[in-house]
Amino acid sequence: MRFTVIGITDSPHPFFPPEVEDIIRHGKVFSGGKRHHEIMAPRLPADAEWIDITVPLDDVFAQYHGHVVVFASGDPLFYGFANTIRRRMPEAQLTLFPAFNSLQMLAHRLLMPYHDMRIVSLTGRPWAEFDRALIERAAKIGILTDHEHTPAAIAQRMLDYGYTGYTMHVGEHLGNPEAEQVTTLTTEEAAGRTFSHPNCLILFTASPSPSRFGIPDDGFALLHGREKMITKMPIRLLTLQALDLPAKRVLWDIGFCTGSVSIEARLLFPHLQIEAFEIRPECEDIIRENARRMGAPGIHVHMGDFLQANTDSLPRPDAVFIGGHGGHLREIMAKAKEALTADGCIVMNSVKAPAVSTDSKRLFAEACASLGLQQLPSMRILLDNHHPIEILKCKK
Repeated sequence: MRFTVIGITDSPHPFFPPEVEDIIRHGKVFSGGKRHHEIMAPRLPADAEWIDITVPLDDVFAQYHGHVVVFASGDPLFYGFANTIRRRMPEAQLTLFPAFNSLQMLAHRLLMPYHDMRIVSLTGRPWAEFDRALIERAAKIGILTDHEHTPAAIAQRMLDYGYTGYTMHVGEHLGNPEAEQVTTLTTEEAAGRTFSHPNCLILFTASPSPSRFGIPDDGFALLHGREKMITKMPIRLLTLQALDLPAKRVLWDIGFCTGSVSIEARLLFPHLQIEAFEIRPECEDIIRENARRMGAPGIHVHMGDFLQANTDSLPRPDAVFIGGHGGHLREIMAKAKEALTADGCIVMNSVKAPAVSTDSKRLFAEACASLGLQQLPSMRILLDNHHPIEILKCKK
């Protein structure tokens, strides 16, 4: 198989060098999206065969034969179809003729240097990388959108989590002189607007807000206003250290209560995927409120009994924190162990106090022994003259 992939913009009358004109003139099999067909149809040979690129892609690739000339948006290697060809048909011969991608064109219109721009694609993708860019306080973010992740939806997400210091530049129909439009507005203005497709945007701030190391406890909404129902900030940070989160990919927070551990982890380690579980229904509003207050989007919340939850479709954790067990510690640890990756660990905090009837340290040790988990040395802390807390850890 041989592919020639030609990048085009949204211009209804694209310009091509003679070499590309010759390839089009002598081509037999052509492919691209519906918009690409609209643009190129008048310039294709009379006997041209056109194959629409639609999902499922298996059907598309099954139709390809011989030499296929593919039209793609902008640079075919920039989140483009050339990457799909390389992944699905690594032995195919591939020739590229790129155009400027939409974010490059928007930067050109703004006379904005883009070598330092953080690129995020939300085209058919979840919010994760965009959330990470916000949490990491990227000063300049270029975003590829789709019909769900619109500039208005992006602006609203930023407002929901307190990221208001950005200017938003939106480019619509870039490359089409008859429809191109570039608009600069605040996130508040963008949230109430409708933009035509295709579009892309650049977020910019001259002074990104500083990140925090350790969230003050009084910033959190609490369960029934009870201060003891939150993992205190120094303990929280030591707990995250015990979980070794810089080297981890997926954290399960079982019994999240106010969500303080999940939120602290999200802000300090935004590369993590966090799955948070809680049985008390009133805690759902609390974690969502706290996540908005602290600017921590992207925590996946699961309500109900963890032991009854279907976790088969979730990514396997390499770090598990047990914030509450309701007397079912061994069962929770057994279920967590089954999901845990080979190098994963489980961490729990044990409080030694007269009011605590259950010796959670002993239960943890017994569960480790019966489940074949390797218990690691614990860390004992006395905080503000309160009862000692012991950070317990085990691994597979």
